[in-house]
Amino acid sequence: MEEQSASRVVDAVFKVLIDGSKQDYIGEKISQLEHSLQAAASARHCSTDEEVILAALLHDIGQFATSADQKQMLCDATDITDLDSSALDNGAQQKKKQISVGVTGHERIGAEYLRQLGFSQKVSALVESHVPVKRYLTGKDPKYYEGLSAASKLSLKYQGGPYTEEQIIEFEKDPLYNLKVQLRQWDDAAKVVDLKVPDLESYRSMAVQHLMKTH
Repeated sequence: MEEQSASRVVDAVFKVLIDGSKQDYIGEKISQLEHSLQAAASARHCSTDEEVILAALLHDIGQFATSADQKQMLCDATDITDLDSSALDNGAQQKKKQISVGVTGHERIGAEYLRQLGFSQKVSALVESHVPVKRYLTGKDPKYYEGLSAASKLSLKYQGGPYTEEQIIEFEKDPLYNLKVQLRQWDDAAKVVDLKVPDLESYRSMAVQHLMKTH
């Protein structure tokens, strides 16, 4: 891909992320963009390869790169005692209300969106993995479930629930298994209020160069 074309793709992707920053991060005190930037910063801090860093940055892009009528995962928030009430709108705090805990299949939507734009198979595969890894880890270690945020616990049942023993064994054969688990760990940790991390523009050159090398 030529540099000018790659720059246009990155412009479009970054606009999706910026527009997404106008939305709350389901039941958390930070925005979706802040969450994505924190995950990317963790990946960069570990000095991992650029494909993994980009996957961390873009792992939730399927939450936004969807049609207006994309099905939301709606859950009753009434009895959720550990859901951060300050992250909900006033109506949710005053009466029984359903909240959205994400777009159904957002990991698959995001992966396909990135493939179509020219991102590598590795980036797309890692983006597509972060929900299956959640199912893997909850099936592998019951303590992992207890450490999930309230919103993440709610969304799990819509995502298929914990993996079975057979699914766990099969998942561990994946050549990208370790990277996929690491990405999920960065995802889980990326919920810190007021954490200072590099901004979105700091990833522009990396994304452009990636697209130029991929095609």
